[in-house]
Amino acid sequence: MPPRKTTSPRTRRLRRALACAATITGILLTTAGTGHADPYAAPVPVPSMAPSTLDARYAAERGAVEEALRTAQRIGDRDRQRTLGAFLEPGRRFLYFDPRGRGRAIEVVGDLARARRVAVLVPGADTTLTAFDERPGKPWSTPGGGARAVYAEAASLSPDPRLAVVAWLGYASPKTVSTDVLTDERATQGAVELRQFLAGLHQANRGAEVSLLCHSYGSVVCGRAALGAGKETETGAAAWREVTDIALFGSPGTTAWSAAALGGRTRVWAGRGATDWMEDVPHVRFFGLGLGPDPVSHRFGARVFAAGTGGHSDYLAPGSPSLRNLTNIALGDSEAVTPG
Repeated sequence: MPPRKTTSPRTRRLRRALACAATITGILLTTAGTGHADPYAAPVPVPSMAPSTLDARYAAERGAVEEALRTAQRIGDRDRQRTLGAFLEPGRRFLYFDPRGRGRAIEVVGDLARARRVAVLVPGADTTLTAFDERPGKPWSTPGGGARAVYAEAASLSPDPRLAVVAWLGYASPKTVSTDVLTDERATQGAVELRQFLAGLHQANRGAEVSLLCHSYGSVVCGRAALGAGKETETGAAAWREVTDIALFGSPGTTAWSAAALGGRTRVWAGRGATDWMEDVPHVRFFGLGLGPDPVSHRFGARVFAAGTGGHSDYLAPGSPSLRNLTNIALGDSEAVTPG
């Protein structure tokens, strides 16, 4: 691993001041509602997640994407036209699709029913339907692109990885410049949805072990899910027992005070690139504000993995040490993970 880049105390103070200024800006900004009805249709009824119904579910969601594309064409929504056209490329399969508002989607890369391992990629703030695939110059930093990057890396590491990767935009991701990123409210709502999804995943493949790959604010979602794991139903508890690894990267915190609070027998990992601005976010929690200790800190107690010199959007970049380590975590190969 290359030596970690050091910064002077003055530079660190400046970076921290800029991070705080961005936070204050988010508090002061407000967003006015448009008052217009959403032109996109609500999600269609789909079969439950079971090995025998997955193909029917994929087909139903593809039909929903086609209907949303027709709506986008009718109203002249070019961004959605580009996104939804890409969703309809041959071989793409979605377990969930909701085009309303900022949108939600859950895509599967690989054979979900036959996988021995399933990695669920949970994205952070500013993740919308139109950002599901596209980020100029950095397609791997999007949920769909990131899932494909992990799947391709797994294929390069093992001739038969038996891995499926899920790009899970199953919650209302907050905006980076907003008060929502200062609290766990969105994450708590997302955690319920993530646990429900894992219960469905358990029905689709009862034998698969699961890794959660949690980026940025997505790590707060994973943290809240872990803290509330298995409390809803017996199926939910059984599904959570299959979660063997939780990887937190570019994380502002999880609301938990230690990795032990998240894990039990689950391995909890954390990594941060040397140029990730998240280093300068205050890691506090006070009266519901803030997200708790830094996951890569010694006192938090996670297994720290090498994340290289990249920035906040570079963790799944091809050829990076972070992608290699996150893929080994996804595969359950803890011995191959390079310590940070």
